[in-house]
This record gives sequence, structure tokens and C-alpha cells, in this order.
Amino acid sequence: QVQLEESGGGLVQTGNSHRLSCAASGDPSTLYHMAWFRQTPGQEREFVAAITWSAGGTYYADAVKGRFTISGSSVRRTVSLQMLSLKPEDTAVYYCAATNRRRIPALVRSRDTYNYWGQGTQVTVSS
Repeated sequence: QVQLEESGGGLVQTGNSHRLSCAASGDPSTLYHMAWFRQTPGQEREFVAAITWSAGGTYYADAVKGRFTISGSSVRRTVSLQMLSLKPEDTAVYYCAATNRRRIPALVRSRDTYNYWGQGTQVTVSS
């Protein structure tokens, strides 16, 4: 079993930067992919960014490409999300996700790929 814990949520002004972190505990060495998703009230949880430890690949949603960067430690299985130039539409609860199942790149954007989820952390971008 793996537990995920996010940290770093808060209130940020438009245009500013912010960083989220996620730490995996339990048996994180089995994890192949880790990702960030976000969700706003009444909306489905949407993909933000993902990282594949074995290949070192990173993947981004079009809405955040060029502004957000996912990175982390493949040994400790910690992952961060550096967010630049934040916009009010980035306001959401951000969830860390992970899976011990190896998937092709086309599937790392899918919620169904991930079998471990954190509790979420709120990021609010004020206009």
C-alpha cells in the first residue's frame, strides 16, 4: 500500500508562482507513474501533469504547458508541481496521484490509470 500526502496549497495572486509537493509513503519504490490532477466544484477531475520514473518522461495538459513543471525524486518518490504565471482559472483542489502499474504514455493522462490518491490541497488564485 502507498499513501500520498500533498502540501503547499494556499492563496496566490494572479501572475505569481506557487509550488505543491507530494510525498509517497508505504512502499513507494513500486510506483511507475505519479501525477497531478485538479478539480473544481461540479467539474470532473482533470489531468494536469505526470511523470514516469522509469523513462523520466513528463506530460502536461495543454492548459498548463509552459507554465507548470512537474519534477521529483525517483528514489524517494516525491513529486512537486512548480506553477508559474498563475491564473484565476487555475483555482482548484489539486490531487497527487500514483500508480504501480506500468502504462503506455497515452494512458498517463487518464484518471483510471492511478490507483493511489492523496486527499487534495486547495489552490486559490485571486484576480
